[in-house]
Amino acid sequence: MERAITISREFGSGGRELGVRLAESLGIPFYDKELISMAAEESDMPEDAFLHYDENMPLIKDPLDRHFYSPFSSIYQVPMSDQIFLAQSRVIRKLAEQGPCVIVGRCADMVLENSVNLFIYAKMKDRIRRMNSLETGVDPVKMESRIREVDRKRKDYYQYYTGNEWGKAQNYHLSLESGLVGVDGCLKAVLAYLESVQ
Repeated sequence: MERAITISREFGSGGRELGVRLAESLGIPFYDKELISMAAEESDMPEDAFLHYDENMPLIKDPLDRHFYSPFSSIYQVPMSDQIFLAQSRVIRKLAEQGPCVIVGRCADMVLENSVNLFIYAKMKDRIRRMNSLETGVDPVKMESRIREVDRKRKDYYQYYTGNEWGKAQNYHLSLESGLVGVDGCLKAVLAYLESVQ
């Protein structure tokens, strides 16, 4: 596989785990949260700002914009959220130019032109069960609320920066329901798909 592979995912669907295992199977680098520190370092912006905006849609009146810019500037300043998106996009492109890799989230499927784009989803009950196996002692009702909130943020962020619908099958090469076949089944399906598109 000579192209980057991007994975968009519903929270709790196992998309990150699939990304790690896919990268290991193919012997290529994996990037997720690492993109934050890489983009912060390359752009000379504070890592805290990247963490604040990580896959979150910016507020209309964002207090961080005032924190980083002088209110007396007569020059229009690009909002911090947009600067961060652009910095992450530059890093994503740079990593893809270096060779095949797996990138999770951050609109990488729309940032890159020639990537293989996957979407991983699962039914709510399967996601709650998966998250409860990873985080013990969490109330299922609270977990469902958390899952819905993270998904809403990802959806809004994706739509804000790409103008496309997050999770819509036509935006991806392959969409898989992990609750049906597990991460193992998803990995087999993705590897078979990649074999056929080489």
